[in-house]
Amino acid sequence: MQQLLSHRWQSFYRCAFRLLGNSADAEDAVQEALLAAYRHVGQFRGQAQMATWMTAIVRNCALMQLRKRPRQIHLSLDEPTGDEENYFLWENLADTRPGPEEECRNLQLKACLHKCAARLSPALRRTFQLRVLRGLSIFETARILGVPPGTVKAHLARARKHIARYIKPVPKPRSSRRLRHRGAEADH
Repeated sequence: MQQLLSHRWQSFYRCAFRLLGNSADAEDAVQEALLAAYRHVGQFRGQAQMATWMTAIVRNCALMQLRKRPRQIHLSLDEPTGDEENYFLWENLADTRPGPEEECRNLQLKACLHKCAARLSPALRRTFQLRVLRGLSIFETARILGVPPGTVKAHLARARKHIARYIKPVPKPRSSRRLRHRGAEADH
């Protein structure tokens, strides 16, 4: 048995790894298989080679581990993935939350909209606040105000037209790429 293990360990490991796809789990499966084979060596009948018998035990132990696994896929953030280009999964995870600059811009815009809405007539202000600032649908706004949806649309159009007079267009920040490019031109 010792001789078999020394010659066939890699083969057993590859068998388990093909099924489990994880080196730690594959090693565990091979170890479980070795313990099971040692405990049940008396049941080996010699009808097949011992290596074939052991491979079947390794395969069964790996399949048992697969059955015990949760159904979700778990990916390690620290193991390289990808076929042609190796990369770490954590490198491709994007934070979709707004950055500090965008958050600040959004707060400034919201404050500006509140100030501009205060200058509107009460009917336009209430429509604008419900639809734009609170994010309600046209139908929800119409129901709350007790007016038809067409009236909500007309009030919104008037409110936006009035607010557009008060808001100055804010220039978008230049991308860092353009800044680098312009800075490189200045250096030459």
